[in-house]
Amino acid sequence: MTAQLTLDELAALMKSAAGLTVDPNDLADRAETSFAEFGLDSLGLLGIVGELENRQGRPMPTDAERCKSPRAFLDLVNSHHIHAAKATVPTTGA
Repeated sequence: MTAQLTLDELAALMKSAAGLTVDPNDLADRAETSFAEFGLDSLGLLGIVGELENRQGRPMPTDAERCKSPRAFLDLVNSHHIHAAKATVPTTGA
């Protein structure tokens, strides 16, 4: 997985964690569409969150499983990733 979660990776996660096949191009074209319209329910989204937590070795944002659309999910997860990366960068003091 890349540093930022992409729509292609989200489509792959939807298949592996929720058993739902979604064309990545369709996901990209309809990123603002609700997960429900793609056939993904809250339990499936929870599975995706769990898979990401396992892969990254850290918790996802607490609201990740409540996101309503692929775009909202990517924005939240990627924003969290940026903040987590900044928090782990060592700094040198003078």
